[in-house]
Amino acid sequence: MRYRWRGVIEEYRAYLPVTEKTPVITLLEGNTPLIEARNLAEYISLPLRLFLKYEGANPTGSFKDRGMTVAISKALEEGAKAVICASTGNTSASAAAYGAKAKLPVIVIIPEGAIALGKLAQALLHNAKVIAIEGNFDSALRIVVEISQRYPVTLVNSLNPYRIEGQKTAAFEISDVLGDAPTFHAIPVGNAGNITAYWKGYREYYNLGINKKLPKMLGFQAAGAAPIVEGHPIENPQTIATAIRIGNPASWRYAVKARDESGGLIEKVTDEEILEAYKLISSLEGIFCEPASAACVAGVMKKHKEGYFKGYEGETIVCTLTGHGLKDPQLAVNVAPTSFVTAPPDVQKVVKLIGL
Repeated sequence: MRYRWRGVIEEYRAYLPVTEKTPVITLLEGNTPLIEARNLAEYISLPLRLFLKYEGANPTGSFKDRGMTVAISKALEEGAKAVICASTGNTSASAAAYGAKAKLPVIVIIPEGAIALGKLAQALLHNAKVIAIEGNFDSALRIVVEISQRYPVTLVNSLNPYRIEGQKTAAFEISDVLGDAPTFHAIPVGNAGNITAYWKGYREYYNLGINKKLPKMLGFQAAGAAPIVEGHPIENPQTIATAIRIGNPASWRYAVKARDESGGLIEKVTDEEILEAYKLISSLEGIFCEPASAACVAGVMKKHKEGYFKGYEGETIVCTLTGHGLKDPQLAVNVAPTSFVTAPPDVQKVVKLIGL
């Protein structure tokens, strides 16, 4: 039998807080493509090699699966009877899927009207109990934290350290493919667990001598939901990038630590800049990501225009595309540069419409 990927727990067991007693709940997550974006780099005249880590190829279509396989496995090992999370969408889909696999009840609290339909559909179909509250993500997170502290349910948001442990494996994969860490790593920042996890993964490989260098971590928030950039919580965050529409990130302190220790930055990009990058990624590279994913590419484009990468010609930058574009299909249809036309079943009329 040829080699078969076993999921991030088995592939990186030596670097994860699991034992032989841990029941591994996996959907064979991880091993996502690291795609060199030559067309996009050429289009924006970027003098670095640009790679896109496409986390939309995970089982539920987002990076959340990496952390959820560890969080759910450890919850089961520790005797959990149910798990709970607050979510803008991707966490709910992942928790519901892995909960289904583990035969664990899953409770999801979402902000009413602020979750993309593709993500809600996943949670519902995986049989999670979904409750929409009249409030934003931060209110939902406050509620699930309090419930998990008072009742016998396990929290699986990124406040759960096992989530960060699983998500750090993406940094391992990138390093394994490139042979070292990239010079820069750009990533969207919402609840800030992912930038925390990547930096943890890169530091672990570096401390073990597997990598010879550490990357500069470049985090990008949406302008209408940029509490770390602004220096204070945002009471009513607004952005089309629903996955990062968060006003008070749970991992704020760790994101700042990743920024400062790596010599990187955390800045903001507008919705217009996000949508421009979103369309370019799809039209130039054939990769369909959700809007929040494009925030990091938008950030790279913005910093390049400002001359930030001068002197790094030929170096490597990786952008994490956190989720699949099918998570939010309505937005894609709304902003697509082309639309379809209707024609009768007649060859000549179709040819005329094609312009042949």
